[in-house]
Amino acid sequence: MRSGLSRLSICFAGGCAGAVVNSLAVWGAGELHLTSRMGVRLAPAFTYEWLLPRVLWGGLWGLLFLLPLMTKRSLLLRGLIISLAPTLAQLFYFFPQAGRGMMGQSFGQLTPLFVLLANAVWGLTAAWWIRQSGVH
Repeated sequence: MRSGLSRLSICFAGGCAGAVVNSLAVWGAGELHLTSRMGVRLAPAFTYEWLLPRVLWGGLWGLLFLLPLMTKRSLLLRGLIISLAPTLAQLFYFFPQAGRGMMGQSFGQLTPLFVLLANAVWGLTAAWWIRQSGVH
């Protein structure tokens, strides 16, 4: 059994790793014009200023893996379910706060689907990282 500090560190690191992979996926989708083909106007520039807050938030969201929710379920399934938390926060808090409308409607109608898929990438990557560490 790992100590609480080890578990906390691994879950934070898993969330950070998930955020890096998520960021690469979001940036890549913009670079390859996949988002514009979906009618979603999201194509961020891959900069330090864009990436750093995403990685920090990803690590914080990764701490949700410490909650004793669905511990009998597959860790990958837990990752997908936990990924709903940052998805809901993005759609119903961060986008409206940034003036992008509820669910990011100013980016296009399929923005909620894109955010859901991008955050699923985060959740699966974070769960994989955590599983590889032997925590769960």
